[in-house]
Amino acid sequence: MFRILLAGLCAMLPAAAGDRDRAPVLVELFTSEGCSSCPPADRLLQQLDARAIVLSEHVDYWDHDGWKDRFSSPSLTARQAAYGRQFNVESVYTPEMVVDGAVEFNGSDAGRAAAEISRANQRKKAGLRLWRTSAGLRVEVDGAPASVELFLALAVDSARSQVSAGENKGRQIDHVAVVESIRKIGAAKRGGGFRGEIELPSGAARERIVVFLQEAGHGRIQGAAMLGPAVAAPPL
Repeated sequence: MFRILLAGLCAMLPAAAGDRDRAPVLVELFTSEGCSSCPPADRLLQQLDARAIVLSEHVDYWDHDGWKDRFSSPSLTARQAAYGRQFNVESVYTPEMVVDGAVEFNGSDAGRAAAEISRANQRKKAGLRLWRTSAGLRVEVDGAPASVELFLALAVDSARSQVSAGENKGRQIDHVAVVESIRKIGAAKRGGGFRGEIELPSGAARERIVVFLQEAGHGRIQGAAMLGPAVAAPPL
């Protein structure tokens, strides 16, 4: 009986205490290792990691300038461009920080970041719960404040790069929560919920898992939750 119970517990692992301590506020940093203004913002994101759910999203439009960022992705550049249209900014830039899909500002502005996280944490969010399971990931959503799309982000917990060319030549840059992929996994109507089992790639045990609820058109984030890596990964 004990073995059966233990197996059942191991098959469904909820968020650890450290993950639950973070406010259900999503902080996205659009950054690049090819941008000389980005390292201070990268450091700020590491500090904010204790307060909120953070994602480091590396764009690829700096890759032509002498250093190819190994974490850069055209899909993340497209995500930033969609935010640019939503916020009606004249041009996208790095470092750019977006808090809960509601506001954008210079990613090195620590005071603004703290204020916006506190403000976002006061808004009512959907109840969002995550569990790692033997099949992948269990997601449960209750009481969505608005119609939303559910997204799953997989992120490298931490990474370090020694930059040998470009604007940051000679610098060592540390990163946190480096996004590898973001994909839509479902939807929920206003006042409704979602229940689902999501298949994860084999390497996901070594990554952070972030699920967030976002209004269509890169609108407001209406809920977010995170699971830390289940297995320690070697440094990147």
